[in-house]
Amino acid sequence: MMSQSNPPIQSTPAVPVQAAPKYELSRSLKGRHLTMISIGGIIGAGLFVSSSTSIIASGPASFISYAICGLLILLVMRMLGEMTTALPNVRSFTEFARAGLGEGAGFVIGWLYWYFWVLVVPVEAIAGAKILHHWLPNFSPLQIGIGLMSVMTAVNLMSARSYAEFEFWFASIKVAAIIVFIVIAASFAFGWSSPQGSTFGNLVDHGGFTPKGWIAVLAAVPTVFFAMTGAEITTIAAAESAQPGRAVARMSTQVILRILVFYVISLFLIVSVTPWNTVVSGESPFTLALNTMHVPYAPNIMTVIILTAVLSCLNSAFYVSSRVMFILADRGDAPQALVKLNARRVPVGSVMLGAVAGFLGIIAATQAPQVVFDFLVSSSGAVIVFVYMTICVAQIRLRMRRERAGLPAPAVNMWLFPYLSYAAIAAMGAVLIAMAFTPAMQRDFYVSCITLVVAVLAYFIVNRLRQPRAVPSAAA
Repeated sequence: MMSQSNPPIQSTPAVPVQAAPKYELSRSLKGRHLTMISIGGIIGAGLFVSSSTSIIASGPASFISYAICGLLILLVMRMLGEMTTALPNVRSFTEFARAGLGEGAGFVIGWLYWYFWVLVVPVEAIAGAKILHHWLPNFSPLQIGIGLMSVMTAVNLMSARSYAEFEFWFASIKVAAIIVFIVIAASFAFGWSSPQGSTFGNLVDHGGFTPKGWIAVLAAVPTVFFAMTGAEITTIAAAESAQPGRAVARMSTQVILRILVFYVISLFLIVSVTPWNTVVSGESPFTLALNTMHVPYAPNIMTVIILTAVLSCLNSAFYVSSRVMFILADRGDAPQALVKLNARRVPVGSVMLGAVAGFLGIIAATQAPQVVFDFLVSSSGAVIVFVYMTICVAQIRLRMRRERAGLPAPAVNMWLFPYLSYAAIAAMGAVLIAMAFTPAMQRDFYVSCITLVVAVLAYFIVNRLRQPRAVPSAAA
């Protein structure tokens, strides 16, 4: 028992210190890998294809919806940057929930985040299979999907470096494509390469800048928000780099520039080059803009770029789901068999679990009734918002604990704390409310709430089973 004469030491530290991990992943990722993983997490098919939905919904002002979401993602990343520099031993951004809010939050958020990404695996594999089916008509989408899953499984089983190299080149292709598009579209919009001169009139000539009102611009934010998630992947990949804290701090300050360049500017140029009311839902507005500018082979070029984006997202989803499951197992929230590493320090069990989920998802989507697969996808619709909101709450708790303890501020601090942290939570709450009252998104919202309830109940059940039972005394 501690003597009263000892210096006063808190039994529970003001700021939780994460215990050293039982199993250590590799430290093979370089700065260039993390930079491209960060970019690849943001740029996906949501930009190249799904942006058509937001343009149709809100007109030329659709790029403002992306700017609003970009600001929200920036705030989340800044909070992650602060927590990462303050708690450098934390290996996944989901574990900040455990550090700030306790074991229950770590369990629930970890499993929700894993569920979100493990469902992305078959969704992206199916999307890639449909694209490749046009080039490989002799193979069914099921066969192609299984082939893609097999390749990605092999890549992720080789090493973290293998995943990072694939993602580096996938992301490089996407970045190069967007930069080239911006240059070509800017030249056309300013009239330098357009035979009819400047095309900025398209911003107001077809019903005005906000043909459906400013409410439509705000209503498009929930849809756009899901397309822009993924920047936090950096915090998970950084755990396999030499200096994870510095890497995440750098990514958290650079992410807004990438969002502005890759999303806002490209969308602004699309609605400047071509009338917004010619965009077709489900078809790439980038392809439409390239055709308007008479770029040869535009459809084929964009098909390759979209395929690259899909494979990049599939690769990242595979990697993230395996690492989150590995961390859950290491913390005792998942079977211990999933935490074992091979000679290349890859969690084989966690990777194979993601592979099984991917294969089953592909079969369910192509063979089983579509209702089953649609239900699974809907059940993760609002999950990422739940996760982000919890992480924001954890940041507030951790920051307040540090301030009460009088500890020095970390190298990266959240701006205007606590006001912007509360603003981020309120904004995500507004996204959830919008989902609940938007007919097209109501199913995703309510089914996702069921998923949240299941995760919470699972924690109480598992926690009850883990508690040691009282041993009857011999006298009894």
